[in-house]
Amino acid sequence: MNLYAIKAIYLFEMHRTWRTIMQSVISPVISTSLYFVVFGSAIGGRIPEISGVSYGAFIVPGLIMLSLLTQSISNASFGIYFPKFVGTIYELLSAPVSYMEIVIAYVGAAATKSIILGVIILATAALFVPLRIDHPFMMLLFLVLTAVTFSLFGFIIGIWADGFEKLQLVPLMIITPLTFLGGSFYSIEMLPPFWQTVTLFNPVVYLISGFRWSFFSLSDVHIGTSLAMTAVFLIACILILRWIFKTGYRLKS
Repeated sequence: MNLYAIKAIYLFEMHRTWRTIMQSVISPVISTSLYFVVFGSAIGGRIPEISGVSYGAFIVPGLIMLSLLTQSISNASFGIYFPKFVGTIYELLSAPVSYMEIVIAYVGAAATKSIILGVIILATAALFVPLRIDHPFMMLLFLVLTAVTFSLFGFIIGIWADGFEKLQLVPLMIITPLTFLGGSFYSIEMLPPFWQTVTLFNPVVYLISGFRWSFFSLSDVHIGTSLAMTAVFLIACILILRWIFKTGYRLKS
């Protein structure tokens, strides 16, 4: 394995983050803080507690997951699409670098950015409400697995997209609505029975539920189910990427 190539691509992507720190870090943190202030103040006054947890603290895992999903996809998709757009992808494909090394570098950088952002948002949330983390290892596990999985998904979107509009299509039209409807700001137990059943078909529910369990030992679905669903999505992304590299789908377009 060409570790020098992985390191070079990884550092290049990380340096791009620091050059655009306002867009990459500060803007998502401000947006999430506004969500927290608005939802925590407006709705928190009407819902003081959920299962013994203050509403302000209850929504923190959902807000972190919302930023984690969208930023992982955006970072990875833009990272691989931009070389296609400007034509430097040919230099990368002609270099002695395997597809696996390209994925490790780009996905690793995107996941690292998202994890850093998630930690910053967690620290910011702690300024507003008292937080506790009952299972820190599981919290880190969900944080890393989710960041890696959705960075892989973003990488796939970056290969599929043939315009900047398509880069934003999936995060804005699919991921964000699924996250809002996946229990970010409420427990699905608050829904009528029919809608509880419908909500269980939303894959983001399992991510948010498992991540919230690591904080407060509260979950809408079993923690084992949450981990299993995360693993299934990770494996699915790996299999799709394997097919892409085998067929060369849109790597040069």
